[in-house]
Amino acid sequence: MSAVFNFTFVPWFRSVAPYIHTHRGKTFVVGVAGEAIAAGKLQHLAQDLALIQSMGVRVVLVHGFRPQVNEQLRAKGHAAKYSHGVRITDEVALDCAQEAAGQLRYEIEAAFSQGLPNTPMAGSTVRVISGNFINARPVGIVDGVDFKHSGLVRKVDVPGIRRTLDFGAMVLLSPFGFSPTGEAFNLTMEEVATSVAIALQADKLIFLTEVPGIRLRPGEPESEENPIDTELPLDAAEKLLQTLPPAQQPTDTAFYLQHCVKACKAGVERTHILPFALDGALLLEIYVHDGIGTMVIDEKLEELREANGDDVAGILQLIEPFENDGTLVKRSRTEIERDAANYTIIEHDGVIFGCAALYPYPEARTAEMAALTVSPQSQSQGDGEKILRRIEQRARTMGLDSIFVLTTRTMHWFLKRGFVQADIDWLPDARKRKYNVDRKSLVLVKKL
Repeated sequence: MSAVFNFTFVPWFRSVAPYIHTHRGKTFVVGVAGEAIAAGKLQHLAQDLALIQSMGVRVVLVHGFRPQVNEQLRAKGHAAKYSHGVRITDEVALDCAQEAAGQLRYEIEAAFSQGLPNTPMAGSTVRVISGNFINARPVGIVDGVDFKHSGLVRKVDVPGIRRTLDFGAMVLLSPFGFSPTGEAFNLTMEEVATSVAIALQADKLIFLTEVPGIRLRPGEPESEENPIDTELPLDAAEKLLQTLPPAQQPTDTAFYLQHCVKACKAGVERTHILPFALDGALLLEIYVHDGIGTMVIDEKLEELREANGDDVAGILQLIEPFENDGTLVKRSRTEIERDAANYTIIEHDGVIFGCAALYPYPEARTAEMAALTVSPQSQSQGDGEKILRRIEQRARTMGLDSIFVLTTRTMHWFLKRGFVQADIDWLPDARKRKYNVDRKSLVLVKKL
């Protein structure tokens, strides 16, 4: 085995270990668009889900079947009909949906049953259990449109799903529900996944979709200046939804985002929109720090927010011990009062226990993150990463390409989170003139 492989594999494996520990015992609801299966992604998806489950994650898998139903309808010479972004399910469409669901369930169970040697599924035992876990009701007539056999989730059998997960099985749900009279209703994958995540109070709701995520400026073309917004706070996501037209098709920005917001508001802390086109998207989002796609996160405004003048005393009290031992450069009260709006803080019950400041250099399309501090009582709980992600989001919103830090003692923390060392000459001219040669601070840069 080559030394180069050892050099890259060992640090990588160690870097994912914290995420393995964090997610063990957690419940993830994964909604997979039928387009992913139609695109031939099922094999790798099954392998990744089996791997995730083997690391202790409890998985509920909800599959969609939009293209498969449409294919069945075309074969019967019947047109697909939609309104308000929802299928109108007549008798023919209901038959097609039942046929498509049966075929897909067979294919998914077969994919999880493979265990050939020298494949990722070798030695795996993945029990997949499905059942009548969803109670449904009809959509009815909306704005004069009769949705016939299309339905909405009325109730989720939470005890039944939890018992199945406790048994060590993966729960597989088709977008179908049944009324107390036994009538079948065609549901949407997105609503089933969202309703189940809320009912279970799942730790994550993940959509594998046709879209790569939510862009910083939705509606504008993909470009380096308009990348995917990897982390979207719930309040910002709600505001964005208010500016978007109602979603009619899956490629509309609001289509998956509305479900992410609904789940977060109902107690699911993190929801994700990932592209199925990228192989290993699930693994990259769950076990890599920066992830891919968009994560909507319920960070309460009273816990993670931008600072104001009333926070100056708390910031001073937090950073003073680190200034005294030389970890941070000393800052006067006047300086912090002047720059209060540059700070992002984490507080709980009125006590600030984390902060960082962002100083932009627009002419160089970069910004300095300074005074990143977490109270000793709260370290190792991920608060430093929360602040870093918010600082990165602020910098992206400003249209900047990178952020940088100057550090003397915490280099390894930043290197583990995507920063790379740069020469002092890399610094913007305005910052270079203020560089303290005596401190010999290292310059670390992270591309956004």
